[in-house]
Amino acid sequence: MTSPLIRAQQAAAEADEALAALFQTQYAGMVRLAVLLGADDAEDIVAEAFYQLYRRWRKLRGADAAVPYLRSVVCNLTRMRLRHLQVVRKHATPETAAPSGSSAEAEALLHDDQRALVAALKELPARQREALVLRHWLGLREAEIAEAMGISPGAVKSHTSRGMAALTRVLEERR
Repeated sequence: MTSPLIRAQQAAAEADEALAALFQTQYAGMVRLAVLLGADDAEDIVAEAFYQLYRRWRKLRGADAAVPYLRSVVCNLTRMRLRHLQVVRKHATPETAAPSGSSAEAEALLHDDQRALVAALKELPARQREALVLRHWLGLREAEIAEAMGISPGAVKSHTSRGMAALTRVLEERR
């Protein structure tokens, strides 16, 4: 019979292994997701998302809930970061304003043919951009998108439809 301490150590080791494997398979995709959602510090956002997943690992329904949870955290952190930057830019003086633009890491992840699409995505409202990226880039179903964004499936349909219409207009104007 094993002691509770040994069982706890074994559970912690198994969790560490599962998180390491998840990091190996999901990190690059989550960085791309954050970039497509408009984050200028995607690596920091994903690192924070993995940290939050690590802290809450024992509270997850199961290991299969880790990726949806991670995706949701990346969406929420990106949204909060963009709101924060809007406030900072609104109240910044010309002397304190940070240079705008994407990080070198974010640009390196994108191919030339994707830059126009990403630029058009950045012009969309945040919720429309999130819905489109989750739907068309990750291929999630409406229920999964609703869970990741924290909204109803009907709102997902609305954001996706409006986002596609706006994206089509923006891309046609650039031609």
